Amino acid sequence: MTGRLWGVGLGPGDPELVTVKAARLIGAADVIAFHSARHGRSIARSVAAPYLRDGQLEEHLVYPLTVETTDHPGGYQGAMDDFYAECAERLAAHLDAGREVVVLAEGDPLFYGSYMHMHKRLADRYECEVVPGVTSVSAAAAVLGRPLCERDEILTVLPGTLPPEVLAERLRNTDAAAVMKLGRTFGNVREAFELAGRLDEAWYVERATTDAQRTAPLADVDPDSVPYFSLALLPSPLNTTSPTTEQVALSHKGSVTVVGLGPAGPEWMTPEVRSAIATADDLIGYGPYVDRLPDRARQRKHGSDNRVESERAAFALDLARKGSRVVVVSSGDPGVFAMASAVTEVASEPEYADIAVHVLPGMTAAQAVASRVGAPLGHDYCVLSLSDRLKPWEVIAARLSAAAAADLAIAIYNPASKSRTWQVGATRDLLLEHRSPETPVVIGRDVGGTAESITVTTLADLNPDQVDMRCLLLIGSSQTRTVDREAGRLVFTPRRYPSGA
Repeated sequence: MTGRLWGVGLGPGDPELVTVKAARLIGAADVIAFHSARHGRSIARSVAAPYLRDGQLEEHLVYPLTVETTDHPGGYQGAMDDFYAECAERLAAHLDAGREVVVLAEGDPLFYGSYMHMHKRLADRYECEVVPGVTSVSAAAAVLGRPLCERDEILTVLPGTLPPEVLAERLRNTDAAAVMKLGRTFGNVREAFELAGRLDEAWYVERATTDAQRTAPLADVDPDSVPYFSLALLPSPLNTTSPTTEQVALSHKGSVTVVGLGPAGPEWMTPEVRSAIATADDLIGYGPYVDRLPDRARQRKHGSDNRVESERAAFALDLARKGSRVVVVSSGDPGVFAMASAVTEVASEPEYADIAVHVLPGMTAAQAVASRVGAPLGHDYCVLSLSDRLKPWEVIAARLSAAAAADLAIAIYNPASKSRTWQVGATRDLLLEHRSPETPVVIGRDVGGTAESITVTTLADLNPDQVDMRCLLLIGSSQTRTVDREAGRLVFTPRRYPSGA
C-alpha cells in the first residue's frame, strides 16, 4: 500500500497561525519535506518546528540555482523543471514505501507555493490532500488593520515580475490589489504604482506576523532593503482615511464631489481625485469623460450629452439626497469652464441646502499645453472661452480686446467647433490691433492623448484651419519670447516686466 501526500499550508509566519489540522498532520507524518535556497535556511521548517517530533525523516529540497546562475540548455525554467521532477521522484520513493509525506508550504500550498509543483507531478499517481493556510495577503491586511474588500469591490492579486506598464494598467482598473514577489522586482513595482497614480494609497508589508515584521507606506521604502517575502498592498478604497472620504462617509444624506480628471490619461489625475472616484457610488459626467474611468461592479456610471450641465448637476444632487456618494467628473480642472460652476449654482437652490458639495482640483489644459513648450504663462495671464453658447460674441470680443490692451498672455479654450468656425480668425484680427504680428502663439491639440500635437507660430501666421474643438490656444504678451535651441524650442514669458512698458 502506498503512502499519502499532504500539501500543508503553514500560514504567513507566526507558528500560532498554523491550523489545528496542519499541526496534527505535521506531528503524525513519517516524512517532512521542505524547500530552501542554497543557504539551507528554510522558513517553512522554522514555522513548523514546534509541531515536529523526534524520529521523523526530513527531505530538504534545496533550489540549485537562481535566475542569473544557470547554464541549463532550457534556461532558468528548464533547470527548475528538472529540479521539481527530481524532488517529486524523491518523494515518490517514500510514498511507494508506504510512508505518509507532508510537504510544508508557507502561506497556502496552492497560492504561489512550491508545493503545487509536487502536486502536479504526483497527484495522478498517489492519494493527495491539500490543507489550506492563511495567505500572506490576508496577513498583510490584518497587520495593517485595513480591509481588503467591501461590498462589490474587486481584489486583484498580481506578481511583481510583470512589466511596470502591465502592472500599472491592472492597478488602474481594480479597487484593491496585492502585488507579490517583491525583492529584486521592487523598483518596477513602485514604478507601476506611480504610473497608475496610486502610489500614495499603497502599503508595504514585510514578513507579516513574524518578529521581523515591517510595514510602511510603499513610497517610503528603500528598494535595497526589500526581501522576497514581502508584498505591496492596495487596501479597500472604501476604507481610506483621506479627509474627503471621511467627509463623504459622515454624510448620511450622501454628497456630491466634483473632480477634475486632468487633460488626458490617468497619469494626469491627482491621488485625491482618484481616491474620491474609487469610493463613489455613482459617477456622472459628459459621456467621453465617464468612459475614461474603469468599470467597477459596485459603481453606476451616468454619461450624458455635453450641453446639459444644469440637468446633470440636479441629477447628481438628487442622487446624493437619496444617500449616494456621487462624483461628477470634468476634464482638466472642474472650476475652469466645467462642472463645478454648474453644480454649485444648482446646489445654491433652497431644496439642496443640506447636501454636502466638495470640489477637487485637476490639472488644467492650459497648464498642460504650456508645459510642452516651456513657460508661456510665466507671468500674468487670463483665461477666456470663445464659445458663444452661454455668452454673446460681443462680450467675448470686448474681453479679448481688454486682455490684449492690458498686455496679458491669454489662454483660449473652446476656440472652434463643427458649427462654430469663424471666431479664431476674428480673435486673431482683434488681438492684432494691440499685439505685434510676431507675438508667439502655441496651438496645443489633444495634449496627453494619442493624437497630441504642438504648433508654435505667430499671431500674424495663425491659421484658423489648424484649430478645432480639441485645441487650446496660448497667445503671448509683448514680453513672451520664442527661442530656438539645439536641444529644442522654448516659449516663455519672463517674470520681470520692464518698467514703463
